[in-house]
Amino acid sequence: MIRALWFLLKVTVVIAAAIWLADRPGTVSVHWLGYAVEAPFWVALLVGLVALGIAALGYRLLRGTIRLPQRLRRHSRARRRERGYRALTQGMVAIAAGDAPTARKMARKADVLLNEPPLTMLLSAQAAQLQGDERAAKQYFTAMLERPETAFLGMRGLLTQAIKSGDRVEALTLARKARGLQPNTPWLLGTLYELEAQAGDWAAAEGTLQQAIQAGAMPTEEGRRHRAVLLLERSFEAERRGRADAALSHAQAAHDMMPGFAPAAVRLARLQVAADRLKPAAKVVERAWRHAPHPELADIYRTIVSSYDALTRVRLFQKLVRQAPDSAESHLAVAQAAIEAQLWGEARQHLNRAMEIGPTRRTYRLMAELDRGERHDEEAAKDWLAKAANAPEDPVWTCGSCGAVSHNWGGLCGHCGAFDSLTWKAPTVAVPLMEPTDIPPALARPATV
Repeated sequence: MIRALWFLLKVTVVIAAAIWLADRPGTVSVHWLGYAVEAPFWVALLVGLVALGIAALGYRLLRGTIRLPQRLRRHSRARRRERGYRALTQGMVAIAAGDAPTARKMARKADVLLNEPPLTMLLSAQAAQLQGDERAAKQYFTAMLERPETAFLGMRGLLTQAIKSGDRVEALTLARKARGLQPNTPWLLGTLYELEAQAGDWAAAEGTLQQAIQAGAMPTEEGRRHRAVLLLERSFEAERRGRADAALSHAQAAHDMMPGFAPAAVRLARLQVAADRLKPAAKVVERAWRHAPHPELADIYRTIVSSYDALTRVRLFQKLVRQAPDSAESHLAVAQAAIEAQLWGEARQHLNRAMEIGPTRRTYRLMAELDRGERHDEEAAKDWLAKAANAPEDPVWTCGSCGAVSHNWGGLCGHCGAFDSLTWKAPTVAVPLMEPTDIPPALARPATV
């Protein structure tokens, strides 16, 4: 609507100008070089407008002719850039598809057409990795460190290579350098934390873990468990250095953070027993038993109550049953105490209950011990032991990363070095741990009380 009104306005102006000129006739005379030209004013005006239009057209043609080479060069660069980005895209698609030859071909083509190393070096490095040429990939990643805009990408590539090759020392160095470039990157904080933990740098790992939780690199509950494990490792380290107060403080913090975590409760209770604080140690075990009954808790509880007579020990162990009445571990703990007190009926009652909940080899072995003690029945004991050989295995500390088993808990797996990977469960495939003489310092443990 506005455009139509604007057009009508222009037509009106033109018509008005034509009428105004028609009402005011006149002539224009030109004398030049002996010639005289006379024409009506409107003709002279028309000729002037035509000449002005021809001059404007000539100027545009002249300017276009002068700028033509520049426009051709610009068009050629645009076409070249378009082909380069197409090659870069095809190379990325080839990487995703696992087509190494095509990826490398497109990387070289993109490098020639684009001449933009920040874009093409990463593609070239990934193509080299896809072909298994880690040496070439490392060269590309190292070259990326020279440019500020690609330094972090190059550092990440080198870090990934170091982790893949198992060079944890180099990986830790690179991860710390990368944090200097991007200090709040979630995946980097998570990786750095794991590397510091695997290196046994518990204090540094605890600080990095706190950053990782704040950055959202891991859930809060998972972070709490990892921190409890780090605190336990710091407790062992403090004890090795003769700092008993610090060892106890770290163990207490770990237990407060995860009351149901058996290693934390066992560690704290053992340190309290060593400090002759038996009542607090008993409360620690009873509190932890409520959350997760565990045979190691029963072992330390047996140490705590060892000064009492056999009947009193049975009554104290019955506290554990009240804390977790539906756990087989509760009934096994009382049964063992009852066998030691020669309360055969009490022991059989709890062993039968443990059988109902879920028998394991330890349950059958205790039944064999009960028949030997109460009835001196070797045949019955042999039958129970035969059943034990075919019964489900007792739970042990099993690494979730490599499947290795251990009878002692540790923050690091002694077989593969994974951090916080040991869980209490029946093993599927037993993988032997390293010999004690081969255990690195980070895995060494002081003698237990």
